Amino acid sequence: MSVVRSKICGITRLEDALVAVAAGADAIGLVFYARSPRAVSVEQARNILAGLPPFVTTVGLFVDMPRSEIEALLAAVPLDLLQFHGDEKAADCEALGRPYIKALRVRAGDDVAALVGAYPSAQAVLLDTYVEGVPGGTGQAFDWSLVPAKLSKPVILAGGLTADNVGAAIAQVRPYAVDVSGGVEAGKGIKDATKVKDFVRAVRAVGELM
Repeated sequence: MSVVRSKICGITRLEDALVAVAAGADAIGLVFYARSPRAVSVEQARNILAGLPPFVTTVGLFVDMPRSEIEALLAAVPLDLLQFHGDEKAADCEALGRPYIKALRVRAGDDVAALVGAYPSAQAVLLDTYVEGVPGGTGQAFDWSLVPAKLSKPVILAGGLTADNVGAAIAQVRPYAVDVSGGVEAGKGIKDATKVKDFVRAVRAVGELM
């Protein structure tokens, strides 16, 4: 049996984080990008993290934020993992001295293996949908056939996933993990408990068949 992990991103409320954890999600994501409707303040993030049980990975999402600002935020919010969604180079990601994953937006014609290879120090890469001018969270899926069968890093698959299509996505891409935000929401930044539970259940069900 292959275990596929799940991350519920765009968490803005402790109650949503606890729903995700109770459903069996392995990680939650907090967005520190002011232009996102799912952005959280330092105070919100601290309150969410303080209420979490152990063994849940907390991930902070950043988009081209200056290093000094990230360092100040990390001094206040004890995140486990950093997720870079902008145009950060490997050196920028490494400069924080923390474990990180790099989000790459995929479109037809991309050499995905080369894109992944540019971040040798990343713990994993997150493959999302390319939309001009939007760093992520579009709710749109990309052509999963663009993902090579073997890459140099574990793959976290994102982009337009829902409980209805995540099984097919996992069967085709066979990622290490899947990441969802809009696909489990009642509104921007507000999670739907039933959708969260259905999503994690669907991830686990397909994992048991692999």
